[in-house]
Amino acid sequence: MTETGAIRPTEASGLRRELSDGLLVTWRNLRRIPRIPELATFAILQSIMFVLLFAFVFGGAIPLPGGGSYKEFLMPGIFVQTLTFAAMTTALAMVDDLNKGLLDRFRSLPMARSAVLFGRTLSDVVYNAGILVVLMITGLFVEWSVRTGVVEFLAGVGLMLLFTFAMSWIGVWIGLSVPTVEVAQQFGFTVLFPLTFLSNAFVPTQTLPGILRPIAEWNPVSALTAATRKLWGNPNPYAAEGFPAENPELLTILWVGVMLAVFVPLAIRKYRSISR
Repeated sequence: MTETGAIRPTEASGLRRELSDGLLVTWRNLRRIPRIPELATFAILQSIMFVLLFAFVFGGAIPLPGGGSYKEFLMPGIFVQTLTFAAMTTALAMVDDLNKGLLDRFRSLPMARSAVLFGRTLSDVVYNAGILVVLMITGLFVEWSVRTGVVEFLAGVGLMLLFTFAMSWIGVWIGLSVPTVEVAQQFGFTVLFPLTFLSNAFVPTQTLPGILRPIAEWNPVSALTAATRKLWGNPNPYAAEGFPAENPELLTILWVGVMLAVFVPLAIRKYRSISR
């Protein structure tokens, strides 16, 4: 930096190189999707299956405090659950690239090392954005709708993609920390399933036992789900008043900040340790 705080040309050039290399890795990762169509196909089918099962199997069995459509209550929870598992998608891809020696080949190229991690997380955000579009279209067929305006809709989508970006960095750290794809898969399910089900994604938190209720209220999955329900005008019952109930959008942003502050340095440090 100069005395005036401006970025020197060499620093600006370095930033441009890192960004350019990161976008190239992002494009490389996205180009793999059409070559392995089964990956996207099964991800889409699994997401649609969740929507249909919960909407039609549990739709008439779970009453909402204060009334309202359970299908409209459900859909934001399905969206958030799917995006939460973005961490596992990233983890599986990272450990697979590591075991195949692809990361070693990347390190042998004249490119910024940060590009590998940035490219992976950004490409997974784009990939999951496509899955989100499919889920929303499916939701329209089960009578879900956005009852607010375009700005609120885009704000909800923006929060979801920001959350996906943070979860992808957690996936990077997991993928670089476990030895095999199988371990990454088991680790992801063990951590992420309780996170999504101990929340307000599928049932109102009023139905949970007292000891679990505050945990669910402060859960990042609950915060994002409540934020999108609020922004989109969907049923959004809460067990109690308080910061999570009154400020779900802010709580979501705080959670994203915490996850990035913790897992970006951990992932970078782990990547550097395997680079030696």
